[in-house]
Amino acid sequence: MGFGMTVLGSGSSGNASIIHAPEGNILLDAGFSAKELERRMEACEIEPDSVRALLLTHEHTDHTKGCRVFADRHHIDAYMTSPVCRAAEKGGFLPENYVLFSPGDTFDLYGVDIKSFTLPHDAMDTVGFVFRHGTRKIGVATDLGHVNTLIREQLRGCDLIMLESNHDPEMLRNSSRALSLKRRILSRHGHLCNEDACAALEEIVTAETHEIILAHISSECNDCGIVENLAFRTLAKLKREDIVLKVALQDSPLGYFPVD
Repeated sequence: MGFGMTVLGSGSSGNASIIHAPEGNILLDAGFSAKELERRMEACEIEPDSVRALLLTHEHTDHTKGCRVFADRHHIDAYMTSPVCRAAEKGGFLPENYVLFSPGDTFDLYGVDIKSFTLPHDAMDTVGFVFRHGTRKIGVATDLGHVNTLIREQLRGCDLIMLESNHDPEMLRNSSRALSLKRRILSRHGHLCNEDACAALEEIVTAETHEIILAHISSECNDCGIVENLAFRTLAKLKREDIVLKVALQDSPLGYFPVD
């Protein structure tokens, strides 16, 4: 596989993706058990031993569940910020080998230039990433309460954009969830709703954009049909029906997206 991305799964119960780099694969988040990560990789014809590094976006369990076991089993470094490292040590998911970075840092891993940037989310140092190989770019921003100027600047010009479209506000308000949880999700440091995700697409989709993945869909407070309908209408408004649009699922991998 060339430069590209495979989504192993995305949602409230687990998030993980593979960035296919020229010199080895990079695991982005490890929100499933190590055994389940390996099972999903193998279902996508990806050898678990081909993973050379692990990147963490933040410390929440749905992004870190398999971090320690997978990284130690495959003898790889896990890249994380200092606050996430402290949470990992306290929470028991800190692997033997890890590398610290700060939000905003740029570094190179296995032939890919990686730019980190801050996301507004109620976690420790939540970050998004832009992965660049040559002139091609993959931008990833999930777990965020709103899209600010920094995020728009980072995602504009990406060939592939993976953006959160977490919930339908009406479904969330009518759900049986606790009021405190509803308020958290709806806050500017919670999760991005469908309408805000589509409004962001209007600002970040450029001529370079050819693939969009909408991710972190709530199983209780969202519906893939609603997400797709809103997104397709947005792309039609932009006259970009040529863009490949997919919704990432919780229970099964989405497959390989080439970016070359």
